Amino acid sequence: MPPLSSTAPVARPARPTAPRRPWRRGLLAAALLALLLGGTYYLRHQVQLNRYARRAWATFTKNGLTGREKTPLLAGYSVHGIDVSSYQGHIDWPEVARNRVRFAFIKASEGATLRDPRFARNWREARKAGVLCGAYHYFQPNRDGKVQADLFAQTVPLAPGDLPPVLDVEAANFHDVAVLRREVARWLRLIEAHYGVRPILYSNHSFYKRHLAGHFDNYPLWLAHYEVERPTLPRSKWIIWQHSDEAYVPGIRGVVDFNVFQGNFESLQALRIPAAPPKPAR
Repeated sequence: MPPLSSTAPVARPARPTAPRRPWRRGLLAAALLALLLGGTYYLRHQVQLNRYARRAWATFTKNGLTGREKTPLLAGYSVHGIDVSSYQGHIDWPEVARNRVRFAFIKASEGATLRDPRFARNWREARKAGVLCGAYHYFQPNRDGKVQADLFAQTVPLAPGDLPPVLDVEAANFHDVAVLRREVARWLRLIEAHYGVRPILYSNHSFYKRHLAGHFDNYPLWLAHYEVERPTLPRSKWIIWQHSDEAYVPGIRGVVDFNVFQGNFESLQALRIPAAPPKPAR
């Protein structure tokens, strides 16, 4: 038998197949899902997220806020004001007053038990600086309206010449809107009887339209509505517009809510708690 040819093809071993990596598909799916959810969240909350981004950028680029930053006053209005709480920390009220802040609403209480720890000092120092003052209560829907009214009345020494009391209604942790309205009405009624002046109702635009519109039209409205040229509610519906919650006012180290009053300063003064009528001579 002749020898085998040296040129005969030699069988090569098969290449091992690359192992499948199913985790890659899972990672890609998770990334796409995260992108979808993130985009949806941004579209729903882009206004607030943009605010946070601007605040962070301002703080980063200025190496911390100094308390001398200044937001331009809103054009078309002559009476500007702020609202503050312990969140603003120490406030230089004379410096605030020098920057055309004519009025301030100061947080006094919240819910059934919470008193703002800086209320007394802010109240004393703001009035001393010549700023026209009012006080507000942050309403908790799951608390009795009378209990909340009692807390506010025990905390705030409103006197003739002060602005009317304010009820801040915007917390959405409630189950029955009828109960919410009933307790809000109770607070307003009791506080009006206590101080002898009609309170102001504060709320943001979406909450007001959804839950309060048409039920408290007898009360002056202080409306929060941001990122708009003007509130979409007619001017006849509101007296104060909170147009920004990220303003800078010299004397305050950080952001503060900025407001305008619809009218001149004399009209704002007309809202103040009136002096008690003199007692008849005996």
